[in-house]
Amino acid sequence: MNKLRAAVVGATGMVGQRFVTLLENHPYFQLTAVVASPRSAGVPYHEAVEGRWKMKTPIPAEARDMIVMDSNDIEAVGKVCDFVFCAVDMKKDQILALEEAYAKAEIPVISNNSANRWTSDVPMVIPEINDNHLEVIKSQKERLGTKRGFIAVKPNCSIQSYVPILTPLLKFGIKEVVATTYQAISGAGKNFDSWPEMIDNIIPYIGGEEEKSEKEPLKIWGNVQNGVIVPAKAPLITTQCIRVPVTDGHTAAVFVNFENKPPKEAIIEAWKSFRGAPQLLGLPSAPDQFVTYFEEENRPQIGIDRDLYRGMGISVGRLREDTMFDYKFVGMSHNTLRGAAGGAVLIAELLYRQGYLA
Repeated sequence: MNKLRAAVVGATGMVGQRFVTLLENHPYFQLTAVVASPRSAGVPYHEAVEGRWKMKTPIPAEARDMIVMDSNDIEAVGKVCDFVFCAVDMKKDQILALEEAYAKAEIPVISNNSANRWTSDVPMVIPEINDNHLEVIKSQKERLGTKRGFIAVKPNCSIQSYVPILTPLLKFGIKEVVATTYQAISGAGKNFDSWPEMIDNIIPYIGGEEEKSEKEPLKIWGNVQNGVIVPAKAPLITTQCIRVPVTDGHTAAVFVNFENKPPKEAIIEAWKSFRGAPQLLGLPSAPDQFVTYFEEENRPQIGIDRDLYRGMGISVGRLREDTMFDYKFVGMSHNTLRGAAGGAVLIAELLYRQGYLA
């Protein structure tokens, strides 16, 4: 198989580092460029991340001595790659301009950033759930005036701890959802060395997170109409997002009401039987089981369950009836794998198999 050449834009940050590790020995893609801001450009990658490499594994040998390219030199980057993963730390308007510039240069962009999530013709994809949204790429290309170039984005990391769990239950008519997420510090691009204030601490506020958590599921559950994605109007979702002293892994405590309350056994069966395009296509990063239900009362746990299926599986447990809602449960996902770089790599694999990256 001839691998597609992939570049990582924002390669020195935590999510960018994760992209670099995930591309090592990937069956579809070959890392050919590491790209960052002008202040990091022009030096070998290992120098650019010296003292701030946050992965548990060493820098992949293929990336170690790559010279970091300037993210603003789009023409040069385009000569050495077929598409880019984007995970930059910039202001929203700057990200919008940068991603569109790459797309208009006929370089497809698979983005981890939030800037384009509400662009109506940009698909925001959890591959198992709304792969049909990729059809808006055709309309997006017409708007951009491109043949190959487009933008596809990954949704917020926190919603992946409950949206995949709720999706198989939509057939029962979900009316209301209350979700509180307990989010790891890596979601802020930090570890305990760089954020000692989080040790033995909880912060009950994450800027902008609750708005994203309440609105993004509705776009994912929406429909493509006349070349744009129209968000769903229901269910009603309210959230709280709390930062907790955990390295990786977001947990969600969820309460849900239904139009037609199903029996507990029907809910568990819906989770166990749910399959999406990644499972049907056998994509390299896809978990064999998308949603895994644990019968044990003390599961899922961050320490033992976040790496389920290489961090790409979704865990759920403690399903029980509630005194105010029909049911409540606890969900969990790995925020920097399924929720960030791993989820974006899975999107790229799906785009590749469906011919969008040809």
